[in-house]
Amino acid sequence: MTTMMGISLTGRRVVLVGGGDVAARRIRRFLLDGAIVRVVAPELGAATARLVAEHDLDWVARGVEHTDLDDAWLVHTATGNNRVDTDVAAHCEANRILCVNAGDGAHGTARLAAETRSGDSIVGVVSDAGVDPGRTVALRDAIAERLREGGLPVRRRRPTAVGQVHLVGGGPGPVDLITVRGRRLIAEADVVVVDRLGATAVLDELAPEVEIIDVGKRPQHHPVPQDEINRILVDRAQRGLRVVRLKGGDPFVYGRGGEEVQACLAAGIAVDVVPGISSIVAVAGAAGIPVTHRGTAAAMHVVNGQDSPTPATLAALRDAQTTTVVLMGVSALARFVEAALGAGADPQLPVAIVESGHTDSQRTTRSTLSAITSDALAAGVQNPAVMIFGHVADAALLQPAEIFAPSLVGERGQ
Repeated sequence: MTTMMGISLTGRRVVLVGGGDVAARRIRRFLLDGAIVRVVAPELGAATARLVAEHDLDWVARGVEHTDLDDAWLVHTATGNNRVDTDVAAHCEANRILCVNAGDGAHGTARLAAETRSGDSIVGVVSDAGVDPGRTVALRDAIAERLREGGLPVRRRRPTAVGQVHLVGGGPGPVDLITVRGRRLIAEADVVVVDRLGATAVLDELAPEVEIIDVGKRPQHHPVPQDEINRILVDRAQRGLRVVRLKGGDPFVYGRGGEEVQACLAAGIAVDVVPGISSIVAVAGAAGIPVTHRGTAAAMHVVNGQDSPTPATLAALRDAQTTTVVLMGVSALARFVEAALGAGADPQLPVAIVESGHTDSQRTTRSTLSAITSDALAAGVQNPAVMIFGHVADAALLQPAEIFAPSLVGERGQ
């Protein structure tokens, strides 16, 4: 019968007998666990030798003697010599030292679990019916995949003295475009403070007891002011809860993430930021528009469409080698276009407006700078939308022009 337990090796002696590839793999693991590593072997393989040199490990360059083992908490023997490994294991058992016998796992006093980690949770798999590393690794990998998907209940059940806040970028909308770390933190959260846009479908995976607070904004309608959002984040973290602030796109791209970080730090709350895929590139990409393209666009300029175009924005619009991406700009399109034309931008500059990117309602309207205002009005363009100004928006850039309708194009599902 095998009993699984977590053993802290931090600051404790681990002796590896043998210097081959197996030892190298185990050394990496033990070093990550904070162990004090000693290697006993007449010769070292290349990988083990590198690790010994890089980490200045204690190497006893001879065959193993029992005295090499006596100050160890754990011994790992993998010499390739059954007689030596058996002798090491027997000595350890007689002296109550845990020993992993890599050559004959059934006769050691310990086994290394096939491990996977999710945040501060460690899951290990061992077999109690004989040594079968292929089986345990396959099961470990299946569990790891579920953890990456946020599909296992890793949320803490006991609050800590002080919680923490994670600003998680949810990307452009689809759940499978959230980062692995973002999915894990959402699965671990006690509270999720969520925007209107982004990967809100991930909320359906949360346990009923997770508090979900909707603070989503709409154009000209901000029912929950930013100061109140900051207060909520700090308040829940001060209760010892793990808080995820789930945002569409990236937290630091027009997401006011910097203000939320400042509020948390001012209150002494630990906070970190998990990046997300910004709609700047994700929505353009979903419509088949590269924001840069060799020979067509070498630079990108990003702007909030609600603001009046600055001299830098107008210069970008005049530059044939620059792509200008405008966010949150549908209501101000006419004013933006008028300023661009007045500043000398090319009236034939290609423009594409991509609505509801990465959803079933995605639609792309293509036109030119001089015609986009009337074409967008005729098409009934609405937020959320990303507007791309530049030659990369030309429908013929990546595909033959004849497959696209001229001027006004409603390209659903691109």
